[in-house]
Amino acid sequence: MRIPLQLFTNGGAEVGRSARARVTCRYKCGSACWHEPGNSSDNNYFRDIARTGVSRRTVLRSTAGAAVAVGASSVLAACGDSSESAAPNSGASPSGMNFTAVPPNTEDTLVIPDGYRQQVVIRWGDPVLPGAPAFDFGAQTPQAQAMQFGYNNDFAGLIPVDGVSNHFYLVCNQEYTSEEFMFTGYVPKQPTEDQARIAMAAHGITVLEVSATPGVGSLDPVVGERNRRITASTPFQLTGPAAGSEFVRTSADPAGTTILGTIANCSGGLTPWGTMLSGEENFNNYFSNASKVTDKTASDNLDRYSFDDDADEHQWGRYEKRFDLSQEPNEANRFGYVVEVDPHDPASTPIKHSALGRLKHESATIHVVSRGPEAGTVVAYSGDDERFEYIYKFVSTRRMKTGLSKAARAHNAGILDEGTLYVATFTGNDPGAIDGSGKLPPSGTFAGSGSWKPLLTVRPDGSAQSHIEGMSPEEVAVFTRVAADRAGATKMDRPEDIEPHPITGKVYCALTNNSKRGTDGEAAADTANPRNENKNGQIIEITDNHTGTDFTWDLLLVCGDPAEADTYFAGFDKTKVSPISCPDNVAFDPHGNLWISTDGNALDSNDGLFAVALDGEHRGQTKQFLTVPKGAETCGPIIGTDRVIVCVQHPGEEDDHSADNPASNWPDGGNAQPRPAVVAVWRDAGPIGV
Repeated sequence: MRIPLQLFTNGGAEVGRSARARVTCRYKCGSACWHEPGNSSDNNYFRDIARTGVSRRTVLRSTAGAAVAVGASSVLAACGDSSESAAPNSGASPSGMNFTAVPPNTEDTLVIPDGYRQQVVIRWGDPVLPGAPAFDFGAQTPQAQAMQFGYNNDFAGLIPVDGVSNHFYLVCNQEYTSEEFMFTGYVPKQPTEDQARIAMAAHGITVLEVSATPGVGSLDPVVGERNRRITASTPFQLTGPAAGSEFVRTSADPAGTTILGTIANCSGGLTPWGTMLSGEENFNNYFSNASKVTDKTASDNLDRYSFDDDADEHQWGRYEKRFDLSQEPNEANRFGYVVEVDPHDPASTPIKHSALGRLKHESATIHVVSRGPEAGTVVAYSGDDERFEYIYKFVSTRRMKTGLSKAARAHNAGILDEGTLYVATFTGNDPGAIDGSGKLPPSGTFAGSGSWKPLLTVRPDGSAQSHIEGMSPEEVAVFTRVAADRAGATKMDRPEDIEPHPITGKVYCALTNNSKRGTDGEAAADTANPRNENKNGQIIEITDNHTGTDFTWDLLLVCGDPAEADTYFAGFDKTKVSPISCPDNVAFDPHGNLWISTDGNALDSNDGLFAVALDGEHRGQTKQFLTVPKGAETCGPIIGTDRVIVCVQHPGEEDDHSADNPASNWPDGGNAQPRPAVVAVWRDAGPIGV
C-alpha cells in the first residue's frame, strides 16, 4: 500500500524531501521514497525497531497509519531563499571553472553561461536506424519506436569510431518511460497493448554515430549501419555464477542463460577496452503480482528488492507473462545487473554480468591500476541507489590488454566475469559527535576509514566461492543485497553515481538524499551520513587501496543552501559557492575538477550541472554551469575541452500535468510536447571554462 502522499504536503511541496515530482517517482522508481525502505537489516542501527520475520508488504499493510504519523511529525523546515545566499562569481576560479555561474532559476529552457552556445543533438523519437520514420507524437507505433531514439535518456558517453576521425559512438541509456507524458488520453495503469509495447521499445540503450567538427562543440547524428537500438526485448547473455542457476530459469528460458531486454538503465560508464557499461536500477516497478508469490524465501527476497504490487506503473504483465510474477516469479531475478555493450559490433550480443552482483546499480565505472605489481588490474565501482543501501567494488583477476584488436577485445570481454566482489563498511573519526544536525565534528571534517568485505569470488575457470556463510555463490550473485546485509555493510544515503578520478584515483560517490535517515526505527545519522531526514545529499571522497580491502574517506560536500548551518563545502568560503542539492551523477573535466549533475533539487530551483574544485585553496568551490528546463533532471554529463554534454530527462514532468496538459514545450517550443533530449554546450571562442 502506498503511503497517502497528500498527508505530507505543505502548500503543494513536500518538506524534508527532494522536490522531485510525485509523478516522476511513480514511473521512475515505483514511489520508492513513499514506501518503507527495502533494507530492514540491523546494520549500523542505533534506534532500530526490530522487524524480524515480518515482510515489507506486511509492514506496509499493517502500519501505514503509523508511517504517516512519523513522516508528518518529523519533516525538516524548508531551506531559506538560496538565490541571495551565495556569490560564486566573486574571486578567481581554477582552470576549467572560469565561467559566469548560472543563478538558481525556474525557467523552461536550458540556461547556460554568457558566451556559450547550445545544440539539441537528438531527441526522443528522432531516427536512429536507417529507414526509421520521422517522429509523429500522435501516430506512434512499437515498430517505429524500436528504430528511434528512446525515452528519458540518462547516461551518455562518447567512444571513438575505429578508423574514422572525428566520429564517435554516442551511447545513451533510456532509463524509464512516463506514459502519461507520452500519450494523450492515457489512463494510468491501463495501457493499451500498443502503448505498452511502445514503452518497451522506448527503454534500453541507443548507440548513435555522431560527427564532430574540430574546434566546434556541435555534434551531428549519422543515421547509418553502425547504429543500434537495444530495447526491453533484445536478447542478452547472462554470465557469472547466476547463469544457469535455479533462480533465473523460466519457462521461456529453461537454461537460464538468455534474458530478453534491459530496463531501468540508469547511469553507466565506459571501459578502456571500448565498451559501455550500464546499470539496471529500478527494475522492481515493472512487475505485477508480487504478493501472489507464496514461497516464503522467494517472497522475502522480493521484499529485500522492494517489489510491491502497488509499484507497478507500467503494467507490462498484461501483455507479456514474464512481467507477471504469479506466472514467472524468477523473471524478477533476471534484472538488476551491470550490462555491457560493444558499440563496435552492432551484431554482438550484449552481456549481463552477475559476478558484479544484482542490486539497483546506478552505474559501474572502471579504474585500471597503472603502477606496481598490480598494474593492469581492473576495478569496477558501483552504488546501489535506494535509501540505506551500499557501495560495492569488484576487483578483477584478469589483467587488461591494451588495444582494440580482436584478440584484445576477446580477452577483455571476460574481465568482469572473474574476480572478487566487495561491499563497503565506513567508520567515522568522530562518531560520538554526530547528532544528526549536520554540525561539523570537533576535528573540523567529516572523515574516517573503512574496509571492503568480500562477498563472492569467481575463479578463471568459472567456478565460484561464496564468502557469506549459509549462501551459495549463486545466491550471492542473485541476492547480493542479502549477502551484503550479512557482511555488515554500512547503510548509506542513496549511493548513486560513483567514479574514480582519472588522475588521482580517488573515488567520488554522490549520496543523493534520504528522508528516512534518523527517523524512528531507521539508521541514525553517522559521520558519512551526518544529517537526519537528509533532503540535500552529500559527496563522499574515498582514497582507496584499489586492489586491497582498506580505504580512508571524507565528505567533500554536504549539499544544500550555503546560508544554512548544515552545509559544508570542504572548508571553502560558503558565501562564494552556488547552492547545490541532490547530487546524482559525477564526472571530471580535463583539468581535474569534479562536475555534478542534480536530480530533485530541494532549493526551489531547476536541477543543474555544477563544477567543483578538488585541490588547493579552491577546494570545495562550487559553481553552477547550467540549469535544465522545469520539471527536468540533469543526467549523464560529459565534460570535455570542446563541449559539455548533458542528458535532459523528463522535461515538463510535473504533478497535475500530462500530455493533455503539458507543463513544458522544450526543446521545440511553441505548442510542442516536451521531449527528453541530449544537448551539447560549447564556448563561442576557446576551451570550456578557460
